[in-house]
Amino acid sequence: MRLIAPALAAVVATVSIAAAEPCARPADLAAFGVAGLKTHLMVVALSCSQQDRYNEFVHRYQGELVSHERALHGYFGRAYGGRAQSMHDDYITNLANTQSQSGIHQGTLFCRQNVGMFDEVMALAKGGLAPYAAGKVLDQPMALVACPAEVRTAQAATKR
Repeated sequence: MRLIAPALAAVVATVSIAAAEPCARPADLAAFGVAGLKTHLMVVALSCSQQDRYNEFVHRYQGELVSHERALHGYFGRAYGGRAQSMHDDYITNLANTQSQSGIHQGTLFCRQNVGMFDEVMALAKGGLAPYAAGKVLDQPMALVACPAEVRTAQAATKR
């Protein structure tokens, strides 16, 4: 019984930590989607010799990318407090690794199947990155739980 109590306490602590993470607001979900898209395009650029196209993408959407990065940082701040920057950095690293592994698994098909995304994103209107990303299946290293509608409403009301 003495061994079970510490193990049970560790499980309860883990559950408490997981439960303490905030649900993802719509802006958070959009930011994670755009981060996934940006990283996916970076992997395409590096794997398929498309660095110039990636640089054009970043230049064209710089404002949107910065805005979504701020929202992403806000999520990590709410979720992890003082560890926000470290957890955010870990997420970005894990995202790049996840995206790279996905490309490696696709092998020689990866470039043929993904280079066209540059044409698609460059044809988007301003503000179109998040909806575009939401329509794509982009590997993520972490699972998010969307806030229920009533929580989103309550969170919005507390901001006012």
